[in-house]
Amino acid sequence: MKNLLAGLLLSATLILGTSPARAEGAWLTNYEQALAKAKQENRRVLMDFTGSDWCSWCMKLDKEVFSTSKFTSYAAQKLVLLKVDFPRFKHLTDEQQKANEKLAREFGIEGYPTVIILDAAGKKIGQTGYQPGGPEAFLATLEAIK
Repeated sequence: MKNLLAGLLLSATLILGTSPARAEGAWLTNYEQALAKAKQENRRVLMDFTGSDWCSWCMKLDKEVFSTSKFTSYAAQKLVLLKVDFPRFKHLTDEQQKANEKLAREFGIEGYPTVIILDAAGKKIGQTGYQPGGPEAFLATLEAIK
């Protein structure tokens, strides 16, 4: 019985650990790098202003949309993802914290989550946040922002 349980736990860990939906590497944290990549690949930038470790709506958006294979597949083809995080418990470098605060001021962020969409040239073309309906509803909103 112990071996069966250990095997199930190992399988779950491997599945969750290698899931593309959990690929943190897909999210950039540097605005300039995100813009350069968007210009190079002619993609839009999705900026997620989040309180990743304390904001319940942010965690809900991450779980219901950003962590789904449907969203990650869409993003891999059409978006450059930029996470602008304001955690309370996770430590950011001073440089990252200042850069995030500057972006929040620049884009007039008043609450979390706020999702800003930029075109490949860096011009703001839309804004959204959490909405019910999972990845289908969220992706429909993104498709309407052109």
